[in-house]
Amino acid sequence: MLRSVLQLLAFPLPLSLTISSVSGRSTSQCFTQPGDLHFPTAAELTRFNATIDGRLMNVVPSVKFCQSIGGCSEAQWIDGNFRNDIIGALLQYNWEQDYTSTPPSLCLRNGTVCGQGNVPILGVNATTVQHIQAAVRFAKFHNLKIVIKASGHDYLGRSTAKNSFLIWTRHLLNVTFHDSFIVGDVDQGSAVTAGSGVGLSTLYALTKEQGKIYVGGSAASVVASGGYVQGAGHSILSPTFGLAADNALQFEIVIANGTLLTVNSVSNPDLFWALRGGGAGSWGVIVSTTFRTFPTFNAVYHVANIMVNNTDQVAQLTTLHAKHIFDWDTLHPGQYFVWIATPPTFALSITSIFPNTTISLATSALAPFLNGITSLGFNANITSGMLLVNDLFSEVTTDGGGTLGILGSRLLPSSTYKNHVTQIGQVTKQLFDDGAEGVLVHLVAGGQVSKNADIDSAVTPKWRTAKTHVIVLQGWNESTSPSEVEAIREVVTNTRVPLLSALAGPDGGAYSNEADVREPNFQTTFFGPNYGRLSQIKKAYDPDAMFIVPTGVGSENFDVDTLCRVD
Repeated sequence: MLRSVLQLLAFPLPLSLTISSVSGRSTSQCFTQPGDLHFPTAAELTRFNATIDGRLMNVVPSVKFCQSIGGCSEAQWIDGNFRNDIIGALLQYNWEQDYTSTPPSLCLRNGTVCGQGNVPILGVNATTVQHIQAAVRFAKFHNLKIVIKASGHDYLGRSTAKNSFLIWTRHLLNVTFHDSFIVGDVDQGSAVTAGSGVGLSTLYALTKEQGKIYVGGSAASVVASGGYVQGAGHSILSPTFGLAADNALQFEIVIANGTLLTVNSVSNPDLFWALRGGGAGSWGVIVSTTFRTFPTFNAVYHVANIMVNNTDQVAQLTTLHAKHIFDWDTLHPGQYFVWIATPPTFALSITSIFPNTTISLATSALAPFLNGITSLGFNANITSGMLLVNDLFSEVTTDGGGTLGILGSRLLPSSTYKNHVTQIGQVTKQLFDDGAEGVLVHLVAGGQVSKNADIDSAVTPKWRTAKTHVIVLQGWNESTSPSEVEAIREVVTNTRVPLLSALAGPDGGAYSNEADVREPNFQTTFFGPNYGRLSQIKKAYDPDAMFIVPTGVGSENFDVDTLCRVD
């Protein structure tokens, strides 16, 4: 089915279907776009396509893709795995829209006109290193704006851009296990090398077969060897093993001149430093990443679900949670403490994962907190048990997609939980009183994340002092007008994120993969004191700034669409 679908979109198609004229720009300061003198001709595209085994494709928004196959069912539309196999689709499809141009260019399910929006116009379905190298060199020769996409699970819209040239790594699916992975003369122990199209869920199943586990997230459609690790990569296992970036041993990456580099602590160590926490999409096209693996183990899971009636009760339970968050430190659990507005009520789900322990010990550690919930008059619906940790992750086989929404975030330091417990509950209340749809508190820091402060990488030091990663969510529907969308974005940037920022204080930063793309001081908030060094490494490996993404290194020198220089 997939092959036949891809053939419908395979190049060549009439270019007029997707390319519109753009004029009035200074080509010396901007990437080449359709209508420019040096934009590749149809004949040049045909010749290029012949060099990459016919992998050049016209790229269309996900709604237009569905129209091309006679429609997508609701189940398909929201299925992250289905969306992963569409070259132009993103999980949150608001990033496919161009709400801010005049007129806006939208392709929504309830629309009568389907514009190209912020979706690239051409893409390469790369299945080999040679395809990637040829694509990078072609883009460099023609000064095309490059976008890199593996899964499209991107909360900041960095995997897409208007009038751009997409390199799609979805089908780089090689996986190799190593009993002893050697870097230089040092045995780094057991490891796994995963191509940049391998999803987290797939890798959990494969590591299980080897009796191993690796540090990854809880989303099926995220790839381990993409923006996830470049941004640092948190996991519910991070308190036990550290961040994904802490456990990355080597990268293979095609850089801006088309060269394939092996990057580790011995070979190209400066780029190795940058790739571990220096931000997604800024350094080149990752072919594969090698991650440290660990012997697998059983883990206790504990899930508590609670419904409350108002934001005062939200504040009560959030404050109670903050008071008890250090109770479990000796067991190194990860936890998702998730509030969702379900008007007129609010739903709380608390998922705790305790590695290498017993149900009795985990329950005893949680008992003071759970007793506190009962004392406040709330009833928790509790489920618990024990599973192989790989199976806990593998239960998530797909991610919900096809939605419209944004988020903002902050890393809350341990000092906030020690000194400002009541404020944590009050800020959560304020966010919901202001209309937020969700507040997610991820206990994915502390423990080994803090102990790994001596690792020399681009991970912001704010991760090393953090206790939780807190997210505020806001969505909208397909009937929301562009002006209303802009108002929503302004509220998130100018009201809700500042509430989190004030709560975090000067020791707070943010996780660059799950944050507000309009973060005004992203250089400091995402990268802290590392930004100057990152900028220098960027100039060394990407001197012509071919790999520019919103809030990425060097993006301050470009316009909001990352198409034209403003410096």
